[in-house]
Amino acid sequence: MKAEVIREYTGREKNCEYLPGRLSKSRYRYVENCSQETYARMLERGWRRFGRLFFRPACAACDECLSLRIDVDRFRPNRSMRRNLHRNRDLEVLLRPASLTAEHLELYGRYHADMTQRKGWSEKGADPFDYFHGFVEGREDFGYEMLYLLGDQLLGVALVDLLPAAVSAVYCYYEPSERDRGLGVYSVLQQIALARSRDIALLYLGYWIRDSPSMCYKSLYRPHALLRGRPPFDERPEWVENPSPRPSPTPSHPPVGRGCRHHPSRGDKEKAGPKAGL
Repeated sequence: MKAEVIREYTGREKNCEYLPGRLSKSRYRYVENCSQETYARMLERGWRRFGRLFFRPACAACDECLSLRIDVDRFRPNRSMRRNLHRNRDLEVLLRPASLTAEHLELYGRYHADMTQRKGWSEKGADPFDYFHGFVEGREDFGYEMLYLLGDQLLGVALVDLLPAAVSAVYCYYEPSERDRGLGVYSVLQQIALARSRDIALLYLGYWIRDSPSMCYKSLYRPHALLRGRPPFDERPEWVENPSPRPSPTPSHPPVGRGCRHHPSRGDKEKAGPKAGL
């Protein structure tokens, strides 16, 4: 195994993307040849991954970004989630190592163009260089993607990291013309099903921000726990169950099928495990 190379630095302060009127700053770790053990230690201490770059909030005057993880064994879907599963019963799910194809880029571009128009996201084209470095590079032996398929049509992609004791939701995007399916909710439910099929107890959803419409949805998946503070690597992280989240703004689900199959035109794939019946 190649030796890990870690470079760490703090980014510049900038306007917060989630809480207007506030400033944000992040701590970064660039890790080459990252092992599952190193990743697991970072994940349980609130670090997130895009490509080879790991990051964690380092804001001096704000601690609203709270790492959230779901207790997979105890999770039970509510009525709305069960309706979502029923609505999407015609979809299939494929699991394979994270990849980059023209089909990915086209869907990613349509998704971001729709979000720019409807929600005012900053304009972001489907650049293959950026996509590769953000989602494919650094996948090592844990970076996968879940493809949501309607027949041969790709409706959504969820990037996930699979570790021995945890699944981490990295990013998800979907076909904007199929927005009424609720593919953000569906994706989280499928990641829970994936964790259960591998006897993995935890699903990390990233940061929960109570007052951010695009980030508060995560508290709907219960039971869940929140990380206390920003623990260093020589301290044991403390996760506290959050039984009764305070009321949040109306959630705006982010980019988070039935059975799994082999699709020769998309290369070799692994079954994602039982589809969510939950």
